[in-house]
Amino acid sequence: MRVLIVEDEIRLAEALGQIITEQKFAVDIVHDGAAGLDYGLSGLYDVIVLDVMLPKLSGFEVVRGLRARKITTPVILLTAKDEISDKVTGLDCGADDYMTKPFAPEELLARLRALSRRQGDVVLSELTFADLTLNLANYSLSRGAKSVHLGLKEFEVLRILMSNPKLVVPKEDLIIKVWGMESEAEDNNVEAYISFLRKKFFFLGSKVNINTIRKVGYRLEAEELC
Repeated sequence: MRVLIVEDEIRLAEALGQIITEQKFAVDIVHDGAAGLDYGLSGLYDVIVLDVMLPKLSGFEVVRGLRARKITTPVILLTAKDEISDKVTGLDCGADDYMTKPFAPEELLARLRALSRRQGDVVLSELTFADLTLNLANYSLSRGAKSVHLGLKEFEVLRILMSNPKLVVPKEDLIIKVWGMESEAEDNNVEAYISFLRKKFFFLGSKVNINTIRKVGYRLEAEELC
């Protein structure tokens, strides 16, 4: 899961980022409403945690901007206010949930998990492609009875590839989704993790290949299984 935090209190934003990162979720943090809207419009995020009182654009304005552009990413609004009118305004703008500061980290994490599946979609516990199975809970990759553990970035790269079977995933998309929009990661970072994954495929004896589409990106393909 990738989460966007939009919070102008730097220490709070960093604390929230740490809490969410410890759950092995990917996190991007920005500190004003204009940046929050810009990042949110990318459509990269599973959930947005959004403060109401922000520089440049308020949280209400950010939600309105997202919904006006058909971005349906679930939004949790954060505020120090506890007035019913503020809650009503936030929900009417298109927010999905509302939390009043201060709050328990456990509650935020529970709400993130709930909102990530708010539309009633089936929550998958694993992804499969040909003879490989990726466990989304424990980051293990298996072929039959043999398995290997993946590091966080290995897992994220493979999850994206397996979520788009037989489609070409551009390198730029992998950089943004795995390393973040503000990252200094380059093509060679992606190439390194693709190499790591290929070695793990070989270790498992898999028939799956990660094919390089020159100057474009990568695609999963599989040899015919007997």
